[in-house]
Amino acid sequence: MAGSNIEGTSAQALRRDPYEVLSVSRDSSDQEIKTAYRKLALKYHPDKNANNPEASDLFKEVAYSYSILSDPEKRRQYDNSGFEALDTEGMDMEIDLSNLGTVNTVFAALFSKLGVPIKTTISANVLEEALNGTVTVRPLPIGTSVSGKVEKQCAHFFGVTISDEQAESGIVVRATSAAQSKFKLLYFEQDLNAGYGLALQEDSEKTGKVTSAGMYFLHFQVYRMDSTVNALAMAKDPEAAFFKRLEGLQPCEVSQLKAGTHIFAVYGDNFFKPATYMIEALCAKTYEDTTTKLKDIEAQILRKRSELRQFETEYRKALARFQEVTNRYTQEKQSVDEMLKHRDSIHSSFTVARTVAFPTGSGYFSNGSSSKFTSEDNKSEASPGDEGSSDSKDKSSKKKWFNLNLKGSDKK
Repeated sequence: MAGSNIEGTSAQALRRDPYEVLSVSRDSSDQEIKTAYRKLALKYHPDKNANNPEASDLFKEVAYSYSILSDPEKRRQYDNSGFEALDTEGMDMEIDLSNLGTVNTVFAALFSKLGVPIKTTISANVLEEALNGTVTVRPLPIGTSVSGKVEKQCAHFFGVTISDEQAESGIVVRATSAAQSKFKLLYFEQDLNAGYGLALQEDSEKTGKVTSAGMYFLHFQVYRMDSTVNALAMAKDPEAAFFKRLEGLQPCEVSQLKAGTHIFAVYGDNFFKPATYMIEALCAKTYEDTTTKLKDIEAQILRKRSELRQFETEYRKALARFQEVTNRYTQEKQSVDEMLKHRDSIHSSFTVARTVAFPTGSGYFSNGSSSKFTSEDNKSEASPGDEGSSDSKDKSSKKKWFNLNLKGSDKK
């Protein structure tokens, strides 16, 4: 136990300040942090550093630091209390499928099938081609849909052009897969060198009989669900996992788009085969009632999350009290049983007989009190036989008398 504590302490001491890792200041904006992360992630990506094991560790460190600073709540906790305020068990890492190898990919696919969420990185080749502006962009007009099949660890890019009126009303871009393929929906922002930098990504989730992912630019905060938080909570404390179901809600970094052309992509995230998909772009003006319902339910879910946090405290107190009462119930029941048993033992002590065990049929009752049969009783036990013999004599005499009468009647 002591050894594990020392290891944990030294591991925490070796962790660097996330701001230092990303080379940003503490008052940096979300956009500045995002830009710094993209550059470093590309620099240390395993795809580009196959022969450099140190790059893989640096890539993980960059991803870990970004996972803290990109989340407003985790960033606030770190700024106030450092690493100690963070639940390090919930800091999940992303894996690079192209660097796993066949055997590990099979295991990852198996765990994914069993319901264990496996977070994967986007191929460095895709990100680099986007930054260089060398990707092929297909048009996706508002109000239309496009179907396709994308190879694993590859992406299909689409350009969505919106007007000022449409931007004001709000835009929704969704992708679904009837084949339940795993994919990522990506959003890229225009970079300074005419390329595209990754700004948002949504992993597909199973919803009913399809997998889907969506981005909602509706001028209010829409939240995405990080399923890994629920999975970790379930593994850590299955009974209280319910209270963590809404903790996976993460705010989207972008809530509105300006007029112009915006780049989206569908990235194949299957382990072995291509991903089939259908992507569509919609203007929220046509769905005003649905937009209002979404805004209302988002607000309700946030309120419910706050209520659950408070209720969890009450629940744990009540559960502790219940366990205390249950333990006392068991103890009291045992105590009553023992006292009644002792009482019966005392009652049985009121007797002049010795509590000696006798063989069956010895003439003693099983409770120890003696009751020997007298000789008269013994005689009386034999009397039924005697009575039986006298009866037989009477019968024989009667028989003789009956026979005599019969003989006499014969003579007459």
